[in-house]
Amino acid sequence: MKKALNKYWTKVSIVLAMIFIINACENSFETGGFDVSSPSNVLSFKLNGVSGNIDQTTGKITVVMPYGSDITAIKPEVVFVDGATSNPELNSAMNFTNPVKFRVVNGNLYKDYTVTTTVLSPIKSFTINGIAATINDISKTINMTLPENTDLTVLKPVIEVTMGVTISPASGATVDFTNAVTFVITSNGKSVNYTANVGVPVTGLTVAFLGTAATRSGITNMDEVTASNWLFDNFPGAKYISFESIQNGADLSDIDVIWWHFDSAANLPSVAYNPAVTNALKNFRTNGGNLLLTSFASQYVDALGIVPSGKGPNNVFGDFPPNGFVDGNSWGMSFVGHEGHPIFQGLTTFEAGKANLLQSGTFRLNHTAWWFLPEWGGYNNGEGWRNQTGGTNLASEAWDNELNGRVTIAEFPNTSTNKNVIVISMGAYDWYNETNSSGVPSQANEFITNIKLLTQNSINYLAAK
Repeated sequence: MKKALNKYWTKVSIVLAMIFIINACENSFETGGFDVSSPSNVLSFKLNGVSGNIDQTTGKITVVMPYGSDITAIKPEVVFVDGATSNPELNSAMNFTNPVKFRVVNGNLYKDYTVTTTVLSPIKSFTINGIAATINDISKTINMTLPENTDLTVLKPVIEVTMGVTISPASGATVDFTNAVTFVITSNGKSVNYTANVGVPVTGLTVAFLGTAATRSGITNMDEVTASNWLFDNFPGAKYISFESIQNGADLSDIDVIWWHFDSAANLPSVAYNPAVTNALKNFRTNGGNLLLTSFASQYVDALGIVPSGKGPNNVFGDFPPNGFVDGNSWGMSFVGHEGHPIFQGLTTFEAGKANLLQSGTFRLNHTAWWFLPEWGGYNNGEGWRNQTGGTNLASEAWDNELNGRVTIAEFPNTSTNKNVIVISMGAYDWYNETNSSGVPSQANEFITNIKLLTQNSINYLAAK
């Protein structure tokens, strides 16, 4: 009996040992071969003598190069532990404009490394009255909005530049920002111009945020809440009006612009089609009032007679919580040919006439109510759409240089006067990035500044008409 028990426990011990070994093997390879307990295969990494910061746990190498550095053809200086080699070999000039990946093999172990290289901006910070500007080194622009009633003629920007860089006008100098101002950046005998656009909201402007809730505090859709909060934070004359109040005869005569941002449902609410409401808003326009319609509210152009019957957005879609998704690409727009239009002024662009609104990696619902031109509706192209709707297509998807694919931003009517409606209808116009179905919050959208500035510009443009 004792011998039997000993044999039994011996077998159990062997089985447990085998399970332990298998689990250990599985655990060591569960990250795809990246064994954080193995030797650090890269001891140092340099580009043009600048040392990179190596995170041996994640395999990330970050290198920050001085302003003016050319990182398109650099031979890296790498020191490995004895016996380690890399694939690809790092023995020739490489382009580090985008992240560079390589694998280091050391015996039967390997680690994957990613080198991310950035070049310092010539301008570290640019502030006026404590308010920071947005600096874009690609478009070479400096953009900011100051509070209402700020005197733009006698401002003193406080500017911090990178070592070895000079700027003119200098930090602390009195500058008139009534119009765009050119700042000259000089380093190592070479100069480049940055354009500074400093603006303020239109003085004395009354903007009404239109909603289906009885009061502003009753708004529940987070995209609408975020948009309305921004409006009230930035426009002192902002007020809230409900569809119910318009139906009951609210006085709209003191309002310059009505903004309806509707994100709650793909179909517009029945109250929006109430004759008392549509007649009041038609009269509002006739008497010089202006409308900004965004997200699903873009469809309202049909009910208000802004476009001929049946010529409203023909492609309406989008997800609602708990659905939605994360995209690895940033979403933006093309306004090529309309770069000089007031609503696009000051936007951070990634190339001429193109700007991103929604950053890669952010959670999105893709609420879209645009015109799909090539195949649907008989429009064929942008010209056909303009002829049939009476509008001007100002923007399309980022790939569309001819603006013949989608109508994402439009203004009505297309006469030289009385352009009193702006429509922004693409899924990239996203004020609030929800959590995913597992409750994980979205990362922040670094392009939200473009959404805010596009909206502010649209409101100011409409009010000035």
